[in-house]
Amino acid sequence: MKYVDEFRDGDLARGIAGAIARAADPARQYSFMEFCGGHTHAIARYGVADLLPPNVRMIHGPGCPVCVLPVGRVDMAIEIARKPNVILASYGDTMRVPASGRLSLLKAKAQGADIRMVYSTLDAVKIAEENPGKEVVLFAIGFETTTPPTALAIREASQRGLTNFFVFCNHVLTPSAISHILQSPEVRELGTVPIDGFVGPAHVSTIIGSRPYEFFAEEYQKPVVIAGFEPLDVMQAILMLVNQVNDGRCEVENEFTRAVTRDGNLKAQELVADIFELRSSFEWRGLGEVPYSALRIKDKWRAFDAEARYGVEHRNVPDHKACECGAILRGVKHPVDCKLFGTACTPENPLGSCMVSSEGACAAHYTYGRFRDARSAVPAPAAVGAAP
Repeated sequence: MKYVDEFRDGDLARGIAGAIARAADPARQYSFMEFCGGHTHAIARYGVADLLPPNVRMIHGPGCPVCVLPVGRVDMAIEIARKPNVILASYGDTMRVPASGRLSLLKAKAQGADIRMVYSTLDAVKIAEENPGKEVVLFAIGFETTTPPTALAIREASQRGLTNFFVFCNHVLTPSAISHILQSPEVRELGTVPIDGFVGPAHVSTIIGSRPYEFFAEEYQKPVVIAGFEPLDVMQAILMLVNQVNDGRCEVENEFTRAVTRDGNLKAQELVADIFELRSSFEWRGLGEVPYSALRIKDKWRAFDAEARYGVEHRNVPDHKACECGAILRGVKHPVDCKLFGTACTPENPLGSCMVSSEGACAAHYTYGRFRDARSAVPAPAAVGAAP
């Protein structure tokens, strides 16, 4: 299959791994953060980390919209769903995100709330059209990739004259979060690790382009390489980052040229700009309050704003005391450093957001990495004739 099989070629992977090993200076350490959960999943699934030299470390960043959604926002969604005459439409990966009191959307649905899983924003518009006596609320979540479809749904509902369609907006912005990781005193107090460069998001960049990363590459002197989600994409990006660090360069490079341009999708950007505006602050799980990192619905589209319609307010809710999701999202800890990992917390019974989404660091390591951990923990058999 074009653009898939050729980016999973084992011989090419070994060739790139050799190039990385030759380029990496053995006298220094390299730490690169892959911001996007899709990259985290690819690294775990294809064993990319095993092909890297010991002094090249990949750090799992907060690049999964479900993973960074704070508990308080899930509580708000459940509060809305429990209101009389409301249907809450949600994507599948948010259904099991833990909320307060060991609740989730799925458990609230079991208790009687009318919560329905949808595959697209227009599915929610269709539900509103088919249920004129109900108020339908779309639980909108995601980075810049999924924001245009939400904007399209609001415009479509307006054109159809629907007065029973609302959006609970939780769209967040990638560049703001990266800047916050690099400069925020609050994040440093929570704990961070040295970062030499970033593997830039793929799908996000198809919308916003590579241009938005140029400012902070220059401002914070950290190289960025935008990469696709296939294993060879990620490995080539790592090689490009190693070369930038060696050369003392801090530039934005685009490995994913088959899908990403410098300016991105201008039509999608115009649609988003018409519907949304910046929030002054928004809470991210693991990062705290991040200034100008999320979107809200503009006043001219206020009739579709669920927060205005139902008067729900965000409140800070602490994570499970033993959950290490916050530290994992900042790269401070690894999934196996959490004592809940693989025991109390599994994909079937997630206690933390990193285990809910398939793109979460914990879910990826549970699916792929734990078997490698188990093998490495088994002592090698003694040599024949060795002393007992």
